[in-house]
Amino acid sequence: MLVEDQALLREGLIGLFRDAGHDVVWSADSCADLDRVFLEQLPDVVVLDVRLPPAFTDEGARAAARLKSLRPGIGVLLLSQHIETVHSVGLVGLGGFGYLLKDRVLDVPDFLSSLARVADGGSALDPQVVAALLHRAGGGTGVSGLSEREHLVLASMAQGLTNAGIAKRLWLSERTVEAHIRRVLVKLGIAETEDHNRRVLAVLLHLGVPLTPENR
Repeated sequence: MLVEDQALLREGLIGLFRDAGHDVVWSADSCADLDRVFLEQLPDVVVLDVRLPPAFTDEGARAAARLKSLRPGIGVLLLSQHIETVHSVGLVGLGGFGYLLKDRVLDVPDFLSSLARVADGGSALDPQVVAALLHRAGGGTGVSGLSEREHLVLASMAQGLTNAGIAKRLWLSERTVEAHIRRVLVKLGIAETEDHNRRVLAVLLHLGVPLTPENR
């Protein structure tokens, strides 16, 4: 299901999804009938613009929170040219949630990979969105046992930096960064598995979001 008020982008996304083998069961330019159709269609994932009619403020983000309350296992992907944090801080810890800036759509393979990850219960967070959420949340209480350097490494991870980017920022070797990240993950109790993005889980803790079975 897709809710996007810009007709050109909406039709482009519909074509993109269908070309990738996905069924678009419903699309609209507002949330007017969203709840009713959502409960009828029970889709795997809903893609919403954040700012929608009538007020163009945070209608999409509020709708995302509402859909998650109706069906917690649903995948919800927010798209926006703006960053809304009031509702997103709570949504980011639920699993099956993504928030990407619209220019990320231009990287089609990465965008479709993010969509699939959200539909499967994972996370897809734009680095700029993470930075805004981190600023709003003020850091989490689950990371109090980390050293000052480990806090810096984790904050850089939250901003979407790669190991190479973190090494450049902190004037460290990549091997040293890798060692810091391993220690951070061990201290946070994040087990090494193939099913979960350990960096995302660490960032959730940094944002002050408690880890639950749903977001682990």
